[in-house]
Amino acid sequence: MGLNPINSINSINPMNPNGDDKMKVEELNSLIDCFKQARILVIGDFVLDQFIWGDVSRISPEAPIPVVSVNKKTFMLGGALNVVSNIYSLGGKVYPCGVIGKDNYGQILLKELTKKGIDTKGVVADKHRPTTLKTRIIARHQQVVRVDEEKIAPLAQDDFSQFLDYIKKKICEVDLILIEDYGKGVITPSLLEEVIKLAKLNNKMVAVDPKEEHFSYYKGVNVLTPNYHEALKAVQNLCPQKTKEDNLQVIGKKLLQRLKCKAVLITLGEKGMCLFEKGEIAHIPTVAQDVFDVSGAGDTVIAVFSLSLCAGATMRQAAYISNYAAGIVVGKVGISTVSREELKEKIGCKSQVTSYKQET
Repeated sequence: MGLNPINSINSINPMNPNGDDKMKVEELNSLIDCFKQARILVIGDFVLDQFIWGDVSRISPEAPIPVVSVNKKTFMLGGALNVVSNIYSLGGKVYPCGVIGKDNYGQILLKELTKKGIDTKGVVADKHRPTTLKTRIIARHQQVVRVDEEKIAPLAQDDFSQFLDYIKKKICEVDLILIEDYGKGVITPSLLEEVIKLAKLNNKMVAVDPKEEHFSYYKGVNVLTPNYHEALKAVQNLCPQKTKEDNLQVIGKKLLQRLKCKAVLITLGEKGMCLFEKGEIAHIPTVAQDVFDVSGAGDTVIAVFSLSLCAGATMRQAAYISNYAAGIVVGKVGISTVSREELKEKIGCKSQVTSYKQET
């Protein structure tokens, strides 16, 4: 069976004559204005992205590879910290919780957070673990090679204890807990078990940008935002008797049922997004006009989706707003963020927004 996810949903009722399915521009803009009131705890794998910029004028005599003459080095916050940057750029209050090494790159990462005025009390430094560093060497605007320096291992017990202490202190101050799982060892079953338990006790939402191998960890969270291939792989792992299933409608339903979520938002690249809630499915077409780089688009989606929920949006409204944000960032080169002004301008360019839904 070929991968044709959108054709597995019947697009019916594209325009409700009563206007129930229209997302009014004023309503969405009002929600965006409320982003500045949102408070989000982000737990996940921290990454420092290093970019080495240079020129190439010759090939190495030692091997058939270019010799890059370095002009400059720059750093950006990556991994879970790209989500943090997106929340910050949209005006939300964000509290990052993750681990770095006691090394020079860890200090650079802290400095980048501090420059933005972001609280760093949830950043745990581990002398036995290096700061995850991804170095991209770029010559004449072309990436030549990427070098990853990291230690993929579960949190040490001391780190785990510090994480829990910080989460317990912060949980009453935040509206939502966002889990950004890059599979580097921070997000473990034991940590998620504690986080979900605390969230329920304190009536807080939990949203997860998942790692495909870890879906069994996420049972009981409120929202998941996988891409199509992550969702497909997850269903194959969770339901091994259906290893060839690639029907989008079945995938979304099974994730909702197995993981007891309130919503699953599956991103579909150039085909937009599909939001699954109990008894209802909505396909949201893409609004991207040009796609230059999809790096970090998933981070933007969960950041904006979470901010929207904190602002009082319905799941459907949150999905629409995050779809517009994704349409902006994929039109930029490199890992990017979006501002409230850009988002409102993008939404204002459309006189109406429609959805496609099917009762199930």
